[in-house]
Amino acid sequence: MKVANSITEIRDIVVGFKKELKTIALVPTMGNLHCGHLALVEEAKKVADRVVVSVFVNPMQFDRAEDLKSYPRTLENDLALLEKAGVDAVFTPTPEIMYPQGLNFQSYIEVPDLCNSLEGALRPGHFRGVATVVSKLFNIVQPDFACFGLKDYQQVALIKEMVRDLNFQLKIVEVPIVRYEDGLAYSSRNNLLNQAERSIAPLLNKSLKALAEKLVTAKTLDEVNRLVDETCNLLDNKGFRTDDITVVDALTLNPEIAGSKKVVILASAYLGKVRLIDNLVVDRQI
Repeated sequence: MKVANSITEIRDIVVGFKKELKTIALVPTMGNLHCGHLALVEEAKKVADRVVVSVFVNPMQFDRAEDLKSYPRTLENDLALLEKAGVDAVFTPTPEIMYPQGLNFQSYIEVPDLCNSLEGALRPGHFRGVATVVSKLFNIVQPDFACFGLKDYQQVALIKEMVRDLNFQLKIVEVPIVRYEDGLAYSSRNNLLNQAERSIAPLLNKSLKALAEKLVTAKTLDEVNRLVDETCNLLDNKGFRTDDITVVDALTLNPEIAGSKKVVILASAYLGKVRLIDNLVVDRQI
């Protein structure tokens, strides 16, 4: 496995792959890797000849300085996991390499509506940072495929739209959420939960499943809103602090779902200081 710290190094590695006529899949990460990331790697190995993983804690996508500072950085362990998983190359740039002029003088990308709605409204600037760094990684690595996990449902939708709008010549590969046996979605943030919070955390997914069963036959927007409010109250009474639960069209992410046969529940909730996110797609009988 080759490790590149600079843009020139990773580009030279990619040129070597392409001279061998090998296809390339990119897996962008912020490190602190877990089973969810390794599932992305496994999918990347299925669709391409060579797998490149980026490990970069992107300061542009953090809306709170304390979150950026506290984000776990475990590069040595990450590299060991990636080598064991059969990754061909890892790109490990610093903020100075990715943003040499600093964030205040960096060109950026925004995807209309998706950048500033739903999760984007709760975390101003987050998706602008995501779109910008992902576009930079696409330009640096020039992959044929890029793999993203559906736990970040809105992020995947945003990246797919950006790829269409900016004519990137690659295919986005969507990878299902990887969960613990108790239903909690794998996340780097789970490591920040204390024992009591970790025991409560699976209730988020359990509550979404219960809501999904009721949404299958919900006829009106008022009924949907009532069911969502009930779910929020349930979680809050169990120790969560619900940030947002929203039901939107699964394809457009439009909240006008009167005629939508497939919707997605997007949920975010705090346990202590840890913000968890999850989602569930629902096929409706309307």
